[in-house]
Amino acid sequence: MTLQAEHVHAWLSTHPDFFEQHPDLLSVLRLPHPESGSAVSLVERQILTLRERNRTLEGRLAELIQIARDNDALSEKVQNFAVHLMGQRTGDGVVGAILEGLREGFRVPHVAMRVWGTGIGRHDHPERLPVADEIHVFAAAMQAPLCGHHAVYEVHRWFGEDAPRLRSFALAPLGTPAFGLLVLASEDAERFYPDMGTVYLAQLAALAGAALESCATDQL
Repeated sequence: MTLQAEHVHAWLSTHPDFFEQHPDLLSVLRLPHPESGSAVSLVERQILTLRERNRTLEGRLAELIQIARDNDALSEKVQNFAVHLMGQRTGDGVVGAILEGLREGFRVPHVAMRVWGTGIGRHDHPERLPVADEIHVFAAAMQAPLCGHHAVYEVHRWFGEDAPRLRSFALAPLGTPAFGLLVLASEDAERFYPDMGTVYLAQLAALAGAALESCATDQL
């Protein structure tokens, strides 16, 4: 009977104490070194394998630690954004804090916003300029922020002369039900991409919407 590799593998898997009972084989068996090609003992090969796994785990751990640090930094920025908004007492102050907070605190180069409905600022303020009915319907139907490489409807025109240079966008509804739309944009096509996470963006939009609602009777 000719033993196949899978038979040997299966047998050794069910007899893990085999090499404990035959330790002399560990020094006799020779395997190719994964890098140099020279032969090494089974023990040495196992050590090399464990070292490689350890390097992989260390790399993954370092990645997780960096992700945690990045999330901590983002959480602190969101908190600072919220505190800044809470310090405003007028609609003009809230709008300014939203735009400045996103541009400066989160390094978003281009930010635009539109709000509609009664009592939220003067009608001649840029954030109160009329928008198409499709925008109202679009914002009301949004369940979460949307990111991608194209702006919907007329949104790209909100950025004026900067519009032709913009390559990625993030859109988030303001309020529930929506009474506005917050749009972040960048000249970097990879800044806001379709599959990116939007948890923090949703939090920022929720904070902005709440702050706007709190001063709905104030004048911008």
